Amino acid sequence: AVPGRTGMGLPAAVRDRVAAVHRGSALPERLRLYDGWAARYEQVRGTPRERERRGPWVAPLTAVSPQDVAALEYRAPHLAAASLAFAFPAPRAEARLLDVACGTGLVARELHRRGFRCLHGVDGSAGMLERARSTGLYQELRLCVLGRDPLPAPAGNGRGRAPGTPGGHPRGHPVSLLPVSCFAGGFLCLTTRSNPSNLRYKAELEAALGQLEQRGAWQKLLAQEVEYWERATTEEESTQGTGYISGVVYIYQKCPVPHLEEG
Repeated sequence: AVPGRTGMGLPAAVRDRVAAVHRGSALPERLRLYDGWAARYEQVRGTPRERERRGPWVAPLTAVSPQDVAALEYRAPHLAAASLAFAFPAPRAEARLLDVACGTGLVARELHRRGFRCLHGVDGSAGMLERARSTGLYQELRLCVLGRDPLPAPAGNGRGRAPGTPGGHPRGHPVSLLPVSCFAGGFLCLTTRSNPSNLRYKAELEAALGQLEQRGAWQKLLAQEVEYWERATTEEESTQGTGYISGVVYIYQKCPVPHLEEG
């Protein structure tokens, strides 16, 4: 369905913050920006009906919801969790998921609503991790920059990987590191934007995913284009004048070929 509002209509401060983290700045500067953005997040009290729908695991003030994300009508966490849940076989409660670039835990909230309980998270921003920790949804959280630091090794029923969109890194694409951190049969869910300023990154991501698929490391299950991904911050970024940018959800499953895990 087409969201109710179109056009820019975003506060200038929101546009500036989004533009700052989207532009191709160096990694230390980008992490500093995310730490500063995390400081703006606040806990929002849900309505009694919302708490009843979400279940008794949500206390009145544990749902961390950023004003900026709400203003952007950012749908990636919902879309990613819904797509992974559709592909994932039951039962979900004991499946171990690693939320890569977990931010403040928006994806974890959506996954928890769909029956996933064994959630672990990593992020390069200490500020974002503190907000994620306040949700109470993660069993473990670690500071980790994808492409620089090693990802946690799978343990137990390591069937899922639910990363957000990782940032750019200097040597190779960070998605190339994910095959060794997931069991055969496990799932990989990624999202990225399709707006003009992100097309180069999107092409690099899809090239890396294509290489993994050609090597037989992963099997593609889904590549879903979503027209209304989030509100655009400029007319140039808008998709055909809609006031929104588009995006993609990818679902892959790891193939059981041990020798392809080298490297």
